[in-house]
Amino acid sequence: MAIEKGDFIKIAYTGRFEDGQVFDTTSEELAKENGIFNPRGMYGGDVVIVGSGHTIRGLDEDFIGKEVGYTGKLDIPPEKAFGAHNPALVESISVTKVAAQLKDTRPYPGMEIEVDGRKGVVQKIIGRRLRVDFNHALSGRTVTYEYTIENKLEEPMEKAKGLMALYTGASNMDIELTSDLIRVIIPIEFSFNQRWLISKGRIAHELIENLGISNLEFVEKYPYVTKDTEVEAEEAEASEEDESEE
Repeated sequence: MAIEKGDFIKIAYTGRFEDGQVFDTTSEELAKENGIFNPRGMYGGDVVIVGSGHTIRGLDEDFIGKEVGYTGKLDIPPEKAFGAHNPALVESISVTKVAAQLKDTRPYPGMEIEVDGRKGVVQKIIGRRLRVDFNHALSGRTVTYEYTIENKLEEPMEKAKGLMALYTGASNMDIELTSDLIRVIIPIEFSFNQRWLISKGRIAHELIENLGISNLEFVEKYPYVTKDTEVEAEEAEASEEDESEE
């Protein structure tokens, strides 16, 4: 049966630039070979909801009409990938505005900074002002994706676990389902996880909408832990945030 909008599918993929350089992949082996391996990353395939914007538009649109087992390759222009480069998003910022971030570090071209909640890259330094590009790092580039549709998920539990894994990177969440309730047990580590805190509202909406179950509970589980365990969890989260900014 052909893939339609709203279907849950598991995909394996590799994204390359026009010169063949790999910048994204679900293959752990390829990630290591190309120097982009993330020890905290999840490899082996992603579960996405077709048409929900879980991947770039060009790839999302290409899923529709395909069958499970399909393997293909397509070139995706900037406007359907990571966006065209917008000159209006290259701005001049005073060094004073980001002094707290810089601390004792001198700004330099290529440095990543955050201004008013927006992440950008320093292009040039002119006196006490920085020329900062707030475009997506991959904007303006045509990319090539090879992908395989490995499976179409039908069971509600598979869908719930797949969606949670996509957003959190946790592949085996503790989830309970009944006809009128989705209950997700949230581990203590998530208390320090900014990725989770930012995305949990969207996760709840998508679970309710796509599973057809009207109620959802996120239940935070707090087993007794020693002070050392809490410190380790905080350090692990800080390390994860540092890696996400690279």
